[in-house]
Amino acid sequence: NLNKLELSYIWSWSVNRCMSSVTSPNKTLENQLTMDSLYQLSVDIRKVRKFRGWVLSENSAYVSETADLLRDMGADPTAIARILETHPEAVLCRPEDVAAQRDLWVSVCPNKRELMSIIEKFPASFFTLTHHSNQRANILYLQSLRLSNRIIGKLMASAPQSFSRPVELNKEVNLRIWLPNLLSQNPFILLRPAEAWRDSLGFLREQGFTTAELLNLVSSLSASIAELQPEAMQQALAYIEGAFACSKDELKQIVIRCPAIFYYSLPTLVGRFQGLMDVGVSMEQVKESPNILELTTQIVLHCIQNLASYGYDVCSGSLDIIVGTKMDFEMSYGKLHLRQQRPLFNPVAPLRSAEE
Repeated sequence: NLNKLELSYIWSWSVNRCMSSVTSPNKTLENQLTMDSLYQLSVDIRKVRKFRGWVLSENSAYVSETADLLRDMGADPTAIARILETHPEAVLCRPEDVAAQRDLWVSVCPNKRELMSIIEKFPASFFTLTHHSNQRANILYLQSLRLSNRIIGKLMASAPQSFSRPVELNKEVNLRIWLPNLLSQNPFILLRPAEAWRDSLGFLREQGFTTAELLNLVSSLSASIAELQPEAMQQALAYIEGAFACSKDELKQIVIRCPAIFYYSLPTLVGRFQGLMDVGVSMEQVKESPNILELTTQIVLHCIQNLASYGYDVCSGSLDIIVGTKMDFEMSYGKLHLRQQRPLFNPVAPLRSAEE
């Protein structure tokens, strides 16, 4: 009296059982109850065996309990199978621990559909159940900084290591004023050693930068500032101060307007500044538009040639017409216009890369 759907299921289940007995060299070591439960959820056992075979050998597993929890959270059968195929270790988590984790994540993302979307993309993060008390403490800490729950949810999914750390360690890199902005740019910022932050920011503080100015620099350089060495920053400052013949206050303003000065190596800065001097640009022009140093010498020369073809003499005007633009110009009504502006400095790119 079985219908076609039931017969199809029994046939598929029987075939999988036969394939398991033929293809698995460790059949006697595998937990048959676990495999049967996964089969019933339409999980590809061959995929699990290939990438996480040890899971199938564990004596205790909570396949149906895990599936029930996911189902209660709004997961459909396809999503459940996909999650367990991607992260089969989930079935080894105790149901009470998963339930506690669910409650924790719901406190940040109460929308079931959005939460399940996150779990499908980052199942390993959700089923990382160690240091549960640390996770809760870090969530409360970030909420105290007035970070939105949406950003905290993204952090929990993409940087679970940060939440497993004791909250005291994360507080060591608490730049309370600008941390929310940095976290929204780069969720891995909390993984930077506190010592690196202290060295970099301590050096800049010694140079006379105020808290507001440090905020400006850190926001511009993002987490890259923790990778900058005080010795390298000192060399860059000394060179710019000498090349521009500027005072300490003028030097600070130049750095604030062009924080990439710290990003580029000293030979690169020297080469770019000298290249500008060689084409007739004055030191005062560069001082007024320090972001010109973000462009390679080849790009600057190309831009100057393009501008000259329209009758614009860069050496007698402002360099702002070059800074921050793609080399694309048009002339209309006797005036020069720029098109397709674009950002130049990328604060999350690898440091000290070859620019030229």
